[in-house]
Amino acid sequence: MLLFSVALIAGLILLVISSDKFIEHAALVAEKLNVSPMVIGITLVAFGTSAPEMVVSAIAALDNAPEIAIGNVLGSNIANIALVLGVTLLFSAIPIAKGLSTKEVPLVLAITVLTGFLLYDQALGLWDGVILIIAFVAVLIILLRGNKDLESELKEELPADDGSSTLKSLIIALIGLIVLIGSSKLLVWGAIGIATALGVSELVIGLTIVAVGTSLPELAASVSSVRKGHHDIAIGNVLGSNVFNLATVLPLPALIAPGIIDPSVVQRDFPWVLGLTVALAIAIFIFKKSKSNAIPRWIGLPFIASYGIYIFAISTNGAP
Repeated sequence: MLLFSVALIAGLILLVISSDKFIEHAALVAEKLNVSPMVIGITLVAFGTSAPEMVVSAIAALDNAPEIAIGNVLGSNIANIALVLGVTLLFSAIPIAKGLSTKEVPLVLAITVLTGFLLYDQALGLWDGVILIIAFVAVLIILLRGNKDLESELKEELPADDGSSTLKSLIIALIGLIVLIGSSKLLVWGAIGIATALGVSELVIGLTIVAVGTSLPELAASVSSVRKGHHDIAIGNVLGSNVFNLATVLPLPALIAPGIIDPSVVQRDFPWVLGLTVALAIAIFIFKKSKSNAIPRWIGLPFIASYGIYIFAISTNGAP
């Protein structure tokens, strides 16, 4: 128990430090390549902070524990909106970027509804995973449409650098990302060890301990983003991570360990994912028309409260 506790604390410290560096230099790369911060948030940052979910879910599926993987995905999406965005809003109101309500949010809603449709039969099969991956590719194409080609920009930018600008930022961002993933895995390993020692079920571990642990990169990255004034990266990170989780992480147990899923996933957990996604969409549409054109800080409080209610619902109803 002591070893797990030390791993959890050490992972958290490294997580905060690495996320700060990762966000700082990812934003610098975006600025130098003239790439929209929202696109960076939804792609590069979202992929980086969703990597722990991918690793944990793949390992869980390979170890014949798909419930941890499924719980990890849904629990992470709930935590991303209710906890990550909620806490981030406590630090700063988040301006609503142009196109957020007409492109990014509808795409997140579409992926979420598609996932619910595929889960409705209380089974996660091979073709479900394939459909989600195809949907993810389509979403990426739509998101990147209208932005400059990243590969050609890299070819133009990198040779002109003297090693202290774009290339240096890319290297530092990559190192930060590696430490971010490693520290997340260390933290989750410690958290799972503690939870297992206490005899908690696999689904509940996935929905709570693992989900919160793998969502900490999103939390650290989003808070760091708003503190540095990169609000687009913060909200893009949350939306992008939820898309990555549903369309690239959830297919892992579908492809590796397909089968019947716990009924409570469809009856209790997915409705929370859908409900919070719709609530965020409504907030964006409403406050887009306000004078500030920003999601106010106080909205963070009901999001955080909703997460507390969800955890209470899990602890009260339990999981098989």
